[in-house]
Amino acid sequence: MLRTAAARGESMEKIMAVYDVDREYANRFADVVNLKEKVPFTVVPFSSLELLREYAEKHRIEILLISDEVPQKEIRGIGARSVVTLAAGEVVSVSETEYPAVYKYQSADSVIREVMACYCDQPAEERFVALKKRARVLGVYSPVGRCFKTSMALILGHQLAREGKTVYVGFEEFSGLQRMIGGEYKNDLSDVLYFMRQNSLDVVRLRSLVYTWKNMDYIAPVRYPEDMELLSGDEAGQLVEILASECGYESVIVDVGRPGRNLLPILECCDVIYMPVKDDAVAAAKLEEFMDYLETVGQQRTKERIRSLKLPYHGNLRRGGDYLETLLLSDLGDYVRRLLKGAPGS
Repeated sequence: MLRTAAARGESMEKIMAVYDVDREYANRFADVVNLKEKVPFTVVPFSSLELLREYAEKHRIEILLISDEVPQKEIRGIGARSVVTLAAGEVVSVSETEYPAVYKYQSADSVIREVMACYCDQPAEERFVALKKRARVLGVYSPVGRCFKTSMALILGHQLAREGKTVYVGFEEFSGLQRMIGGEYKNDLSDVLYFMRQNSLDVVRLRSLVYTWKNMDYIAPVRYPEDMELLSGDEAGQLVEILASECGYESVIVDVGRPGRNLLPILECCDVIYMPVKDDAVAAAKLEEFMDYLETVGQQRTKERIRSLKLPYHGNLRRGGDYLETLLLSDLGDYVRRLLKGAPGS
């Protein structure tokens, strides 16, 4: 049974209808997208044009995802607000056809990302906001370098994504994420910030910009470190709040990085701040200086949210994409799982 928007607690059902000449394609696609709840739409598959037409007579279809083998005259007669065609071969330019197209033989996440981009290019009737309670924001930060901060943040995200909708965002100039996860990014944090500054970043737009790793959504890091220099503290905090309050996530993982003047606005958004530290004199001195700084600037509440952690060493792991696979099974992976369960000693 399809899960409707009303059953998910949304104020109004938005329908994405899917029809393809391959009947199984529409069913599989609908099952995957509805299960993951990646978009604020209910995806309804159709096995024939006749059934699709009958449904359209009684229901408003917000997005129609339909085979490019269907004549455009037939598509126009359905009356959907937005149409994207499914191409089995080469995707032609939108200037050569009436409707934009996406390549159907790719992951459901990739199809949805491209469909949402096409949908957002149209004049907006409303701004979509997912009506859920604010997500819990878990920050990972340390004034100490080389302390497995990013490794811990990725394990946190992976683990929490198994329990609920989770997004990871990192404020690093050079994160190494692309090398570890692999793939090419058409969009990154700079694009997300652009739409936020235009006041047009909502759950639908975000869905066209995020990527997915093992059920965890993540925003690709900036391609150019200069983009981080243009990011103000207020903007960084605003982005975290939008992810937590308006996009339907249950957990937001923030890899704080070394954002300089942006540090405090980001930390203020976090419900808990995990701070990996090392057991040496230099690390201890840096930690003491940071705690003194929080006292000086009146950030006692932020200070109280910090949990200092001494993480287990996890060396001798493979590089590249294999690193993350082995990382999840490492001592650090076990440590993070115990930490989330509240086990003593973690």
